[in-house]
Amino acid sequence: MIKRHFAKSALMAAIVFGTVSQASAQQVASTDPAAVKAGTYKVEPYHTQVGFTLSHLGFSNFSGFFTGASGSLTIDPAHLSATNLDVTVPVQSVDTTVPKLDGELKSAQWFDADRFPNATFKSTRIVRTSANTANITGDLTLHGVTRPITLKTRLVGSGTNPLDKMFTVGFEATGTIARSQFGVKQYVPLVGDTVTLTIAGAFELQQ
Repeated sequence: MIKRHFAKSALMAAIVFGTVSQASAQQVASTDPAAVKAGTYKVEPYHTQVGFTLSHLGFSNFSGFFTGASGSLTIDPAHLSATNLDVTVPVQSVDTTVPKLDGELKSAQWFDADRFPNATFKSTRIVRTSANTANITGDLTLHGVTRPITLKTRLVGSGTNPLDKMFTVGFEATGTIARSQFGVKQYVPLVGDTVTLTIAGAFELQQ
């Protein structure tokens, strides 16, 4: 009886706190594009990730990510076409949760991180596709090769971070590249050439 009561109480607490947490998050961050403050932002590296997924021999879709991004975003919601995004990501940060594989990916057969330590993206054009989405086209430089790509981007939210009091804006973006076009050809086509990118980007307004 006591165990049953405890389990019921725990379940109710989870529901209540889950609801409160969700409500609190909604109060902190606004999804209204008009709430985004115009200005220059810097990448908030601790909550920015570049995820990638590709086929492994056709048996599974394997994923990893890069962290430690730096860069800037200049944005004015009223003049979105003038947005400028410039981001750098260290290739050495690659993490698949498999240390041996991480070492291989940094080697000359793959990303060759010693020769090409950074991947960069610099926007060249942005087109609004809805109230809170846009397509950002830019130049991606990876493995010493620069090619244009387009990222489908959605505003996640903006507002003042209650922990550090910084005005923050966050986006999610997706896109695809053919890694062979950047000179990363190891095991193509056994290991997929098409790479899906999933990006979580957080930016802090600079005063």
